[in-house]
Amino acid sequence: MDTLSEEDRRRNMSRVRSKDTKPEVLLRKLLFRKGFRFRLHRKKLPGTPDIVLPKFRTAIFVHGCFWHLHDCKRGTLPETRREWWKSKLEKNRERDRKNFLLLNEIGWRVAVVWECAFRKHGQDSKEHVISELSLFFRSKDLLFLEIPPAANATPNLDSTEEKENSGEEKEPMAEIPK
Repeated sequence: MDTLSEEDRRRNMSRVRSKDTKPEVLLRKLLFRKGFRFRLHRKKLPGTPDIVLPKFRTAIFVHGCFWHLHDCKRGTLPETRREWWKSKLEKNRERDRKNFLLLNEIGWRVAVVWECAFRKHGQDSKEHVISELSLFFRSKDLLFLEIPPAANATPNLDSTEEKENSGEEKEPMAEIPK
């Protein structure tokens, strides 16, 4: 039985960080060491990206697996109040999707680094994340990158080369995770 009052729940939720989380700080240190310069939490951009690289017109979001319902072991719903949590976390995902599309419309590219990305690749996880991002920054035709992509998802990279080869015009960023 759940014994917390609604006020206690709100108080506990207010303690959850939205900025300067451990994965975000780690990624900032890695980027800085590799010579990338960035800005933090640009409120004027949709979704207030965690890291912004104006030189590459790229916004990076560092997502917690639980809070954004990632398809990994950390992205599971709690046992109590499942319907409430499901509704809340699905709203987070929908808001993310809208922000990614808005960023694309104003000429920004989006990268999502999942919290589990730093664990998924073992010892080389930091190097894997930074090398994927480096390639993304320097490619002009990719609009979206997700590290690591969901296990059952197709690659989320939408490139002009794919458009040319397919013979049809795709909606920009149509491959953003739902």
